[in-house]
Amino acid sequence: MIFDSQPRLSDDVIALRPLASDDFDALYAVASDPLIWAVHPAHDRWQLPVFRAFFDQALASGGALVACDPAVGRVIGSSRYDRSRAGKGEVEIGWTFLARDRWGGRANAAMKRLMIGHALGHFDRVIFLIGEDNIRSRRAIEKIGARLTDRIDEMVMGDAIVRHVIYSIDPADFASGPLSRN
Repeated sequence: MIFDSQPRLSDDVIALRPLASDDFDALYAVASDPLIWAVHPAHDRWQLPVFRAFFDQALASGGALVACDPAVGRVIGSSRYDRSRAGKGEVEIGWTFLARDRWGGRANAAMKRLMIGHALGHFDRVIFLIGEDNIRSRRAIEKIGARLTDRIDEMVMGDAIVRHVIYSIDPADFASGPLSRN
């Protein structure tokens, strides 16, 4: 069975669909908030040229999803599947951001539950690479039951090398974790 890296997934909290080129304006309206990126390694992603490059890479990735509020259809963020940094039997979920009015609510957990559930039908494990100093994202991923591994990934971002810690969720973690109770 071939993995669909741009599925349509939804519940009563969030709807995910493939990212399209005409989503740029609506997605940039969300991403242009500097506070979304304040603790992220790409802290300048709110700037138009930086976000344009991010958006174009997302389109080219073949795994990017746009997140919408199913009740009103408003774009509230995005996420993506990727295999380039994943090991055998793994897929990465990352590049996730949500509008600030969705922080602390049910949107992130709903997005991750849908995406992880879809991925674990095809892979042994889902991984998440998070900037070592991005405490907000680390807490969010721990809240949904991901486990910190001993793996580290270093990549050049801008003019600096940024360390990313790697979290994972396997089928047992998913079945027994907080996402199974949502």
